[in-house]
Amino acid sequence: MTETRLEPGTPAPDFTLQDQDGKSVSLADFRGGKVVLYFYPAAMTPGCTTEACDFRDSIASLAGAGYTVLGVSRDEPAKLAEFRDRDGLTFGLLSDPDAAVHRAYGAWGEKMNYGKVVEGVIRSTFVLDEQGTITKALYNVKATGHVARLRRELGIDA
Repeated sequence: MTETRLEPGTPAPDFTLQDQDGKSVSLADFRGGKVVLYFYPAAMTPGCTTEACDFRDSIASLAGAGYTVLGVSRDEPAKLAEFRDRDGLTFGLLSDPDAAVHRAYGAWGEKMNYGKVVEGVIRSTFVLDEQGTITKALYNVKATGHVARLRRELGIDA
């Protein structure tokens, strides 16, 4: 339902966004390491909290396999800081208020919501290798169980 769809083997679009503390974070800062970049609709909503807490609970195994986790939403940095503090999140949360990075990754567009076509965030996860190339592009993922499935696909034990 959206025009942009990134495929494995393509370079991940570069970006610089503010994190939960208002600091600029660039994707290029993570070259040389692997990245799990996930897009979610809104901080502190039930599904997004479930997904974020699943990443938090899996951070040791993901980091042990060389992955840095970054979450991206349209929320402002202050709300992201509140989300981090409320739920003990131990990875970077990035603010993309105009959805420009969402659009670059195909994580923004038309979707079905309760039987209606609406425009918004398409919950998506991307795995990037050390050179910044996409190795997995997962669109329309479910909040519940997604992280466990991702760990299995990456060959990481919980």
